[in-house]
Amino acid sequence: MFVDQVKVHLKAGKGGDGLVSFKHEKYIANGGPFGGDGGNGGSVIFEADPGMITLLDLRFNRIIRAQEGEKGKNKRMHGANACDRIIKVPLGTIVKRADTGQILADLTEAGQQQVVAKGGHGGRGNSRFKSARNVAPRYAEPGKEGEEFDVIVELRTLADVGLVGYPSVGKSTFLDAVSRARPEIGDYPFTTLSPNVGVVQTKDGRSFVMADLPGLIDGASEGKGLGHQFLRHIERCRVIVHVIDMGGEEGRDPVQDYANINKELENYHLRLLERPQIVVANKMDEEHAPENLERFKKAYPDLQVFETMTLIHEGLDPVLRKAADLLETTPVFPVLDENEQDQGVTYTFTEKEKPFTIEEVEPGRFKVYGPLIRKNFNLDKLNTDEDFYNFANQMRFLGIDKHLREAGAEDGDIVELEGYEFEFIEK
Repeated sequence: MFVDQVKVHLKAGKGGDGLVSFKHEKYIANGGPFGGDGGNGGSVIFEADPGMITLLDLRFNRIIRAQEGEKGKNKRMHGANACDRIIKVPLGTIVKRADTGQILADLTEAGQQQVVAKGGHGGRGNSRFKSARNVAPRYAEPGKEGEEFDVIVELRTLADVGLVGYPSVGKSTFLDAVSRARPEIGDYPFTTLSPNVGVVQTKDGRSFVMADLPGLIDGASEGKGLGHQFLRHIERCRVIVHVIDMGGEEGRDPVQDYANINKELENYHLRLLERPQIVVANKMDEEHAPENLERFKKAYPDLQVFETMTLIHEGLDPVLRKAADLLETTPVFPVLDENEQDQGVTYTFTEKEKPFTIEEVEPGRFKVYGPLIRKNFNLDKLNTDEDFYNFANQMRFLGIDKHLREAGAEDGDIVELEGYEFEFIEK
């Protein structure tokens, strides 16, 4: 089964918590804080594997988690860092965020790796908080959470030259004739349901990768038929070979076929018509092929047309030489996202959520909420007076007490955080 698009959920590992511990050894009084730092959480890394051709493995593994870092240890020993989770995908794979469409990884080289979801840092042990004012801290940092979000993993065929055209015009036969690829060939529409790739070598020794891509139909740029499933595989091709059934044996007009396919390429958001195109008039052994070719040349007098009969391997070498010539002068086209921004730089105009919001729900009562509060407030970690003291210092460092005063909070007012109430003390 050929799978070229999968949505998966990524969860990088949480950092290990720091340890609260004190030195206890014989003949050593007041040994002081001795807790170590927690280890870093594992990251989720995608790696390009040339031995893979499909994303089938990810279809049955929709949730990917990395390991958590180890907690800090006694004697100031650092907890072990967690191992990264490496996900192998085929060459040509793109990973982008499901919510924004931003491209996070574009894997085009064998062995190339990219960190997609970064693991959280380990928390500091209490030995790191010793100071002249606090020689015996009973506080340690919790580990930070790793990144967590949904991604779309797409496979975009890595080929230099792409064969396009209506179904059953001879694309698969062309690839079979010029390479060792053995695509399925039949006399019915949509024989090719997934891209077939082969290495092609010209008689003068030049070589390149050619892909036989699923046939287009009218409305493909809007998702009809194989639609975008086809079009995304041509995004990396630098040269397009447009194969036309000049015999018209399927009852279509070759002149109109050429216009229709180019319209679909033009309507797709990646401006595919900017790529150089080689026009191939195939099936020239059919009865009406000569007259159709004459009409085609009158309709498009400026086009160079290559006449071929792929079934008997006739006229193929000039097409290959032309493709090799164009590849020498055609640059690589950048991969764009759906908003046509290069390399996943996505510009959105949605307002970013504020770090925290202070709301006076009634006189003398304030509610503080937002992502910054959710990230830093954890009642389970507030067990001692020192824990509360350090939490208050952290809130002061984040500027929350300052904003409370600006909002009108006074000594003795009630402040609500994540459903819990505290008394505001003016110092």
